[in-house]
Amino acid sequence: MRKGEWKSKPKLKSLTTRQLKPEGWLKRQLEIQAEGLSGHLDLIWPDIRESKWIGGDKDGWERVPYWLDGFIPLAFLLDDEDLKRRAKRYVDAILAGQEEDGWICPCTKEEREKYDVWPAFLICKVLVLYEECAQDGRIEEAVYRALWQLLSHISSHTLFNWAAARWYECLIPLWWLYERRPEEWMLDLAVLLEAEGIDYAKLYERFDFERPKQRRYWTQINHVVNTAMALKSRALMSRMTGEDPDAFALHMYQTVMKHNSMPTGHFTGDECLSGDEPTQGSECCSVAEAMYSCEVLLAESGNGFWADLLEKEAFNCLPATTTADMWAHQYVQMTNQISARKFPEDSVPFNSNSGEANMFGLEPNFGCCTANFNQAWPKFALSAIMEGEEGITVNLLVPCTAHVEWGGKKLQVRIISEYPFRDEAMLEITADGPVDCAVAIRIPGTAEKAWVGDAEATPGSCFLAGESWEGTVRIPVRLEMEARFIDRPHGTKALVRGPLVFSLPVKAAVKKLEYTRDGVERKAPYCDYKMLPDSRWNYAFCSSHFETEFGRISDYPFSPQNPPVRLKTRMVPIAWEERDGICAAVPKDAAVLGEPEEVRLQPYGCTDLRMTEMPWVLDT
Repeated sequence: MRKGEWKSKPKLKSLTTRQLKPEGWLKRQLEIQAEGLSGHLDLIWPDIRESKWIGGDKDGWERVPYWLDGFIPLAFLLDDEDLKRRAKRYVDAILAGQEEDGWICPCTKEEREKYDVWPAFLICKVLVLYEECAQDGRIEEAVYRALWQLLSHISSHTLFNWAAARWYECLIPLWWLYERRPEEWMLDLAVLLEAEGIDYAKLYERFDFERPKQRRYWTQINHVVNTAMALKSRALMSRMTGEDPDAFALHMYQTVMKHNSMPTGHFTGDECLSGDEPTQGSECCSVAEAMYSCEVLLAESGNGFWADLLEKEAFNCLPATTTADMWAHQYVQMTNQISARKFPEDSVPFNSNSGEANMFGLEPNFGCCTANFNQAWPKFALSAIMEGEEGITVNLLVPCTAHVEWGGKKLQVRIISEYPFRDEAMLEITADGPVDCAVAIRIPGTAEKAWVGDAEATPGSCFLAGESWEGTVRIPVRLEMEARFIDRPHGTKALVRGPLVFSLPVKAAVKKLEYTRDGVERKAPYCDYKMLPDSRWNYAFCSSHFETEFGRISDYPFSPQNPPVRLKTRMVPIAWEERDGICAAVPKDAAVLGEPEEVRLQPYGCTDLRMTEMPWVLDT
């Protein structure tokens, strides 16, 4: 075999929708997604409903693949026959539209030379996902032909634009195919993709990606979604090179966070990396892609750091960027967000986005996020429990059940929990006769202390729960979480408890905006929403005492009106200026406007409007 042969496999592998089923609040969250925008885009949104991918005349690039990347696992995780039927309709049309030479994207032969092939990577990844869900025998040959044709195409038409920035995404379907029918040309394709694409490792040797000084600055090299995706680039390539799958990602993440951090563990980016001001937001797509990169990195390296980051993204950023019913989303969410409205063009706070970027709606600013946010929750669920050569690893203590076979015998691993809204979980393992299989539990690194059964466990480590099973065994997991401040830039603090960031909720006065623009109708519930502050938001922390209050998890787990957990404390109002719906820069030595007041903070993900990074005034 040529230089650069296959050298490694991932340490862990996500289970399929046939093996894992969500339960409890996680299942309900997926049901909400199906009941909301994600489950209806093919019925209401022209770019999906009338796409060129299925013979229409609308978008023939990334939007249908993006949507299917979440819609397919959603349909199969919920075992919803209608959703599965609708997913199959799209897959059937895509397969039927594949050209004889293997070209799979919807364009003419004359258009190929100028067609950015990024969607070819994406649709192959989607088809692989569909095969794993539906066990469709047509997929392997279709992906084989598409990738064989891609090798020929990029040999004469070099990668450019989005394909050059996202070349490593093609390794996902490529390695899937190579595992099934390894051929030398597949390794050639991997080398060409790497050679023609952006070398992020070299970029991050030199640049530190501070926020650009000029407004309206746009570039591929620090585009926030590319950044989120590229975290996994070297980990995917490590299958061929044998390099440490973790090293570059850790370096890249630390570099990005040095100047562009959010208290949720994510990074800012209104199109491009945007600094550390709490009124600089981050694109919805970047959250979905950062989560997927964490899932890939967790599988490739086994490093629990990525599971901790995945939890922070999923429990904070993801629910905050959609409404609780998931009928609307933002393009950009802010850490300190006192309104969600169209900003006047002369006071837009973003580097690259329009004034409507932080509105909730159908497709605020740009429609990529409308299609792409759909992958986040389903893939998160599929990462809860993974399989490795030595056994099963419980990565996320969220409610679900996995059915696996080990040594020819059936093993069921069930997580009974309300985590992260509660501090405990029960692991229930049922074996079909004696089964020798190591089962490990990842202890969240955000816990202060932890116990598995009666044994103390180290946060951030994997605890071996057992190696032999028979009958049903129940193993309690208890976590000790403490509310604590973390320091933020500009003299502010943020409050965290376990994986959850807590915010001061700002009551919203909501107005529905129904209209049609460019042939796209906004009609409730898939209209746009203007949200203005209807309660005081200008507070500072003034107490280090917090009382945790647990409530019932409602039908909408991340409801701003009924959060499952809150922190009671005291805060003090201060002088803090509002400018066109944005809180101004953090005030220095701000005047105190009154006595400390009793307030209740709630999870960042359980807010539409919020204040998260606030100054410390005095201790009462």
